[in-house]
Amino acid sequence: MATETTPGARVDPGASQVERLLADLNPPQREAVTHGEGPLLVLAGAGSGKTRVLTYRIAYLLATGQALPSEILAITFTNKAAGEMRERVERLVGGVSRVMWVMTFHSACARILRTDAPRLGYKRAFTIYDEADSLRMIKRCVEEAGVDQKRFPPRAIRAAISGAKSQLVDAEAYARAQSSYFEENVADVYRLYEKRMLEANAMDFDDLLVRTVNLLELFDDVRDRYRKAFKWVLVDEYQDTNRVQYRLLQLLCGENPESGAEGNLFVVGDDFQSIYGFRHADIQNILGFERDFPDTTVVKLEQNYRSTGTILDAANGIISNNHDQKPKHLWTDEGRGEPVAIAEHDDEHAEARYVASEVERLVTDEGVPRDGIAVFYRVNAQSRVLEDTLVRFEIPYQVIGGTKFYERAEIKDAVAYLSLLVNPADAVSFARIVNSPRRGIGDTTQARLLSHANTTGQDVWDVMREAERVPAMGPAAQKAVRRFADTMVSLRARAEADGGSVPVADLLEAVLSETGYLDSLQAERTIEAEGRVENLQELVGVAGEFDANRAVEGFSDVGPLEEFLAQISLYTDQDSLKTDESLCTLMTLHNAKGLEYDAVFMIGCEEGVFPHLRSIEEGNLEEERRLCYVGVTRARKRLYMTYARRRSLHGGRGYNLPSRFLAEIPDALVERETTSSPTGWARGAALAGGLGAPQPPQPHAVPLAFEVGADVIHATFGEGVVTGVEPGGVIVVRFADDATERKLMADYAPLRKAS
Repeated sequence: MATETTPGARVDPGASQVERLLADLNPPQREAVTHGEGPLLVLAGAGSGKTRVLTYRIAYLLATGQALPSEILAITFTNKAAGEMRERVERLVGGVSRVMWVMTFHSACARILRTDAPRLGYKRAFTIYDEADSLRMIKRCVEEAGVDQKRFPPRAIRAAISGAKSQLVDAEAYARAQSSYFEENVADVYRLYEKRMLEANAMDFDDLLVRTVNLLELFDDVRDRYRKAFKWVLVDEYQDTNRVQYRLLQLLCGENPESGAEGNLFVVGDDFQSIYGFRHADIQNILGFERDFPDTTVVKLEQNYRSTGTILDAANGIISNNHDQKPKHLWTDEGRGEPVAIAEHDDEHAEARYVASEVERLVTDEGVPRDGIAVFYRVNAQSRVLEDTLVRFEIPYQVIGGTKFYERAEIKDAVAYLSLLVNPADAVSFARIVNSPRRGIGDTTQARLLSHANTTGQDVWDVMREAERVPAMGPAAQKAVRRFADTMVSLRARAEADGGSVPVADLLEAVLSETGYLDSLQAERTIEAEGRVENLQELVGVAGEFDANRAVEGFSDVGPLEEFLAQISLYTDQDSLKTDESLCTLMTLHNAKGLEYDAVFMIGCEEGVFPHLRSIEEGNLEEERRLCYVGVTRARKRLYMTYARRRSLHGGRGYNLPSRFLAEIPDALVERETTSSPTGWARGAALAGGLGAPQPPQPHAVPLAFEVGADVIHATFGEGVVTGVEPGGVIVVRFADDATERKLMADYAPLRKAS
């Protein structure tokens, strides 16, 4: 986590509290902290000490007598951030901080509503529904409204309603604006949902914000009371606010009709780090702040206390290509540091080996702690090849803000489907997937099926096929079970076709399609569901790699599906890793915000990967560039940006141009390297100006680690030596255990160089 290191001057022990506070600040920070009345916008660049400024501002207001603790409202976005802010304020001002409202938007609104919700028809003791509670109520309303849940899943409807509320669009306004059959159904559920929530005296998380805005808009006396109560309002991460949060602040701090003066709104943010548009954050809130609050003073924090000068200049070069921004220029007096490493690779496997070997070098040769190293990627599915490689290199790692690839729920579901096809007696896999996606086979029906299997000694597979013989099972349940059984029988027949030699990738695609699993995710219409689909497509890619590798290896006395499941189990077994060592960190770029590391790897810097294809198509390149800026500015000392000439991702394989963001870094800051075949296609015009086109595939070179004579270790076959190299990236390995020779795809085999 970021630690602020703003240097302070030596202070006379007899100095006043105010003098001691100000001595810890640089001139722009001091200007912000000592600002008088009226709105203030602090544009805080990455690593410039924004949280210090906000907490010192609170301490300054109290120390100078300009504010009583009860007159301060300090707001941030997460409970964790609010807790950290509260602790820092308490260290500065002591126990009086407990009187202040230092909390999240939702917590502040809940406290206001506990007093004044009766004005809106609620009782004071209203219930706050979490996401699960809210979804249950949505499901009830979907059923009551007669909406087809298969076409319009409750989760998709809930996401649409939440998005509308974040923009202050109520049910009636949504109904008037609807322009599709989906939105028409959402409108029906939205109206009913609002009615049923009021009847239940309940609010969801979105309601806490919306109802507070309703309260302040409708009742002048309530609005005036809170304007007088909160003489000073401070907001962190202002660039992440949405429409309803902006309106709330405007109501609390807007122009007073009696005095004509604006309130004391102090906001800290960085438009360069506005990366949550998909969560309805509106960058225009910070870009238009001076328009909305005309008497605003603006202070820029541009001195960075985190990164080297080279890294900051790279970040400045990238972000300068955005047009919709408030210009800033990060700088440091901490020295230039190492150049930015931009590395080209043949494919994602070579890229992952490069990252793993460089991590080992940083730890062994340069003494960088493993927990000081992070790898960032644009989408979760990119972590899979990297995770496989780190396991082979025996590098301990953790995934932040997510789950390891093979531990993700959708991956476990897909593997469970395949496991049940191989082993009809697998009750655990059966229980996992029999009602996933939901198909009307609830817990009671499952219990009856398993109980009957135990009583009769049959496999649960056979019991499913004869559901009518299960005691106490009604017609509807029997029908649902038979339908599922028919699907699985058909899939098993496909798995056993041609002597069980069907490609695993083909079988997996059929499983995901014919069971309705993919359809159910795609119908959700949420970013989260889209990510799960991408992960499943990546698993299909894993199966495709397995099929290709197996075709080269030749005959095996184990069927392909059984062998594939055994290989997956190797990657999920992390017990051999040294858990007493620090862990290298993997995460998406969105999860990296607010963190910092000695060394950062940004992988997959290719057009269509990063920037993401969806963002290119939807015209969201500026937010993608801000995301790149966030990633770059997480690095303290070393920054690596990598790309592959070709990449298998989401089940497909493409030939990619380097990301335009690489070309936006000045050449003088960069050191380029390559592990690619010597085609030179990307090192010329593409990197210089983002132009050019991918050339036809070249003969695939075997990585240096796997040339003839190299000692290697295979995850299944053990130690061996490379005895031959063939075209297409194929190597021949003689294994010590049984003296057999096997042909392997160097890119895909679970293989590493012996130490």
